[in-house]
Amino acid sequence: MSSQERPAAAPLLSIIIPALNEELRLPPGLQKIDAFLQTQNYAAEVIVVDNGSKDRTAEIVQEYAQAHPYVRLIQLKERGKGRAVKAGMLAAYGDYRFICDTDLSMPIEEVVKFLPPSAGDYDISIATREGEGAQRIGEPEYRHLMGRVNNLIIKVMAIREFEDTQCGFKMFNRRSAEDLFSVQQMNGIGFDVEILFIALKRGYKIREVPITWYFDPDSRMRLVQDSLNMLREIWQIRQNWRKGVYAPKAP
Repeated sequence: MSSQERPAAAPLLSIIIPALNEELRLPPGLQKIDAFLQTQNYAAEVIVVDNGSKDRTAEIVQEYAQAHPYVRLIQLKERGKGRAVKAGMLAAYGDYRFICDTDLSMPIEEVVKFLPPSAGDYDISIATREGEGAQRIGEPEYRHLMGRVNNLIIKVMAIREFEDTQCGFKMFNRRSAEDLFSVQQMNGIGFDVEILFIALKRGYKIREVPITWYFDPDSRMRLVQDSLNMLREIWQIRQNWRKGVYAPKAP
């Protein structure tokens, strides 16, 4: 259920924020996004997708939207980050649609790296915390190791092209978003791999964008459980591809 109707004019940018029990991190995050958008000369919308929160996440968004009409709330009963991102992406109206983690571990100001003119003719831009130009601030070594273990699993079993498929900041242009998320099946953390897997198969142009990333001690990442879930979901992605599950939807 969305709390707003279609805007009169399509915005350039849609920011999609999946949120599960985020009553503490949402208010400062929304304030930072608002301060940034006030400095920009284009129209934007923010879509917060609450997927099964038990706290005041939905109420906070509704209250904030009263004074900031570009903010929308979508409420889902079932949990799953992939499910939330899919709902937000397909409900968005922006020419560019940006997945944004609630903690804003990437400062929102860096979104300009994902928009024209920096975007060039790429369809998808994904943030990377690895390689030249990227910075990780305050991350314990064991957390970095957890991420590299997951990335190794992804490289061996699904996608070898990228060093950081799991960073929570990604931009899609309208065409790629409406195409790819319409066939998305994974509701959990494997949705990132699934979307990029399909995008590569369909020939979309994808680039990595080095970012500055700040470690959040409230991160929900779990080494053993998330790694096992990733293995299971990658196996399902490969099965889905062989079965034709990801065939383009008819207009």
